[in-house]
Amino acid sequence: MTHTTSAAPAESETAVSLRDVTKSFGDLTAVDGLNIDIRRGEFFSMLGPSGSGKTTVLRMIAGFEEVTSGSILLHGTDVTRAAPFDREVNTVFQDYALFPHLTIAENVAYGLRVRKVAKETRTRLVGEALEQVQLGHLAERRPSQLSGGQRQRIALARALILRPKVLLLDEPLGALDKQLREQMQIELKQIQREVGITFVFVTHDQEEALTLSDRVAVFNGGKIEQVASPREVYEFPQTEFVARFLGVTNLLSAPVSRDLLGSELAHSVRPERLQLSAPAPSTDPDVVSLRGVVVETVYAGAHTRYLIETESGLRLMAERQNAHAPRVDAGIARNDAVSVEFRRDHATAVPGTEEVRAAAVA
Repeated sequence: MTHTTSAAPAESETAVSLRDVTKSFGDLTAVDGLNIDIRRGEFFSMLGPSGSGKTTVLRMIAGFEEVTSGSILLHGTDVTRAAPFDREVNTVFQDYALFPHLTIAENVAYGLRVRKVAKETRTRLVGEALEQVQLGHLAERRPSQLSGGQRQRIALARALILRPKVLLLDEPLGALDKQLREQMQIELKQIQREVGITFVFVTHDQEEALTLSDRVAVFNGGKIEQVASPREVYEFPQTEFVARFLGVTNLLSAPVSRDLLGSELAHSVRPERLQLSAPAPSTDPDVVSLRGVVVETVYAGAHTRYLIETESGLRLMAERQNAHAPRVDAGIARNDAVSVEFRRDHATAVPGTEEVRAAAVA
């Protein structure tokens, strides 16, 4: 079954539209004929490796980079040539960009002062914004007195206080350690739901994109490989790049798929879909069963991964949750003979890249 991107939303439901957008830097094409529709009120992530074009797209939406060709619409209005301050967007950066000489309250109020909002109204809005990010008690401190997570919350409050129609976030959690980043992911999603503003989020962290997003656009080489829900891009990758970039996968080439599945298309099988057992092949016609030997094990806390080499020389990665009692041996070790099995309907066909790119309009 082929899973394609959903149809474009109606104009009234669209927050950001990119139409045939291209950005070139001399001979380098950073973004190549991009088409995206981002819906009002959704948390939309642009995911990809460094140099894939995602940050350049964010900067073009913000107005920090000029479009070489194509057009950008915000809520139906063409802003392709509009200055950044004439777009109803705001941006949160990875480095926070706070003013070190101002208090937290003054930092959050800065945009309101520029807009000449009355002092009484500023004070009220700043208080509400700081409470929203749970930092009202730190209003009189300076940025240097805060942790990285607290500074990121202040940057978020400063951006949201202006009530932009679209909030752009450029790897805002990238400077935080893993535990704090995971905590901030939850808080960021909660805040987005509360305010109802469209969030456009740039990240190279696959887990972060899957955790936060309503939809994910996977970038590669200035193009979009796939746009879909987190579950869909993970479970039903439409290209080899998406399959490999979104976590670990077993990519079965077309010849291997022909032998195992009777299909002429390459297939992806996630490690958690593989079952390991004593070497006794299954007789279930819906199950692919292969004999092999465990050549490596990787303990990762919540789960263990096993690299198995089958009798035909095919190498597969399997994953098992460590649900056993902590002091009990997991039961599978290097050099053990095993059967590795997966259901046929757990193997996802991976169509050709060009076919998917042609349909990669949200």
